[in-house]
Amino acid sequence: MTPPNKRQEVLTRTRNVKMARSPHAFVRGNTLQFYKWLSDRPRGALPEGPPIWICGDCHVGNLGPVANADGHIRVQIRDLDQTVIGNPAHDLIRLGLSLASAARGSDLPGVTTARMIESLVEGYEQAFDPGWDGVDDQEAPPSVRRVVHEANRRTWKQLAKERIKDTNPDIPLGKKFWPLDAAERAAIRDLFDAPELRDLATSLHSRDSDAVVKVVDAAYWMKGCSSLGLMRYAVLLSIRSKGSDREYCLMDVKEAVRAAAPHDPDAEMPRRNGQRIVEGARKMSPYLGERMRSGELLGQSIFVRELLPQDLKLEIEQLTPEAAVETARYLATIVGHAHARQMDRATRKSWQADLHKNRTKSLDAPSWLWSSIVKLLMEHEGAYLEHCRKFSLAL
Repeated sequence: MTPPNKRQEVLTRTRNVKMARSPHAFVRGNTLQFYKWLSDRPRGALPEGPPIWICGDCHVGNLGPVANADGHIRVQIRDLDQTVIGNPAHDLIRLGLSLASAARGSDLPGVTTARMIESLVEGYEQAFDPGWDGVDDQEAPPSVRRVVHEANRRTWKQLAKERIKDTNPDIPLGKKFWPLDAAERAAIRDLFDAPELRDLATSLHSRDSDAVVKVVDAAYWMKGCSSLGLMRYAVLLSIRSKGSDREYCLMDVKEAVRAAAPHDPDAEMPRRNGQRIVEGARKMSPYLGERMRSGELLGQSIFVRELLPQDLKLEIEQLTPEAAVETARYLATIVGHAHARQMDRATRKSWQADLHKNRTKSLDAPSWLWSSIVKLLMEHEGAYLEHCRKFSLAL
């Protein structure tokens, strides 16, 4: 067990371990380096897309099956910590870097990476077709269909066993879950006494709005990679409606901090980071956004979501060349739809035309996108090796 005064040391060490596992893991956990590289680009090096809500950290692991309150499932963006009103080109580059890094982790040849980027652009541009009806209903490739099929079959019992080991009404302390001090426990009880958080617990799955909501147990949650070191808690709630059996639900409470992603200077966004994240989720990932609320905990801005069994992360560490190209196209279309649903017809058409510009002679992808991914991949490979060297010296 890890007491509160020792948390930061353990979290830093754990984050270093996770980021040292592979170049792809390093890319996923190092948003700051990505935006530092972007900030060093000369003005005009990248297209300035229409200012809309973007993911801000659009790597492969932040997409996957997400369920709405009625249990319907779509593949959408599932992590919006970095969301801002900004340049949609940043999401496209970040996704391309993540896919290229995953391809290297799968020992795929460079020609496959080139085809992946071509497919990425095709899928993204397709999302802005005038006839799109606003629904993410394109056919998923087999690599994604397997995850969606698994998500459809999952139950609360599976979620409980996976997250908290069993369905008993407590959170087992140990490697992942750490004890809270008295102030943390009191603050969490007060948080879920607030009407907006109580409403979140009772609004999903046709629960009774007059049900009694009670905090059964809570623990500090050592989870994630780039967010390690921030406040994060797992909270187990009981929900009791008159004449019905008691239900349990698991809430993820996470500190909301300032985004590293640059925002449009004229953008009007919520000032509190938790509100910003919830608003961005509602715009980009409606299934997830409807299940989120913001609040305050121990003087910090936070956001809360109920964890559902159907929420799964895409893991595509090992891909065949064909699957890599199909997956790139599909995920780019998902991100494109998250952008396109915020634009009117004329704006979609204009942004699609901008994407067609600056094609390379040998590659059906814009030169700015291809060169950005190549340079970023080189910089991250070097930074990854340096991270591993420093980490090994600290052991």
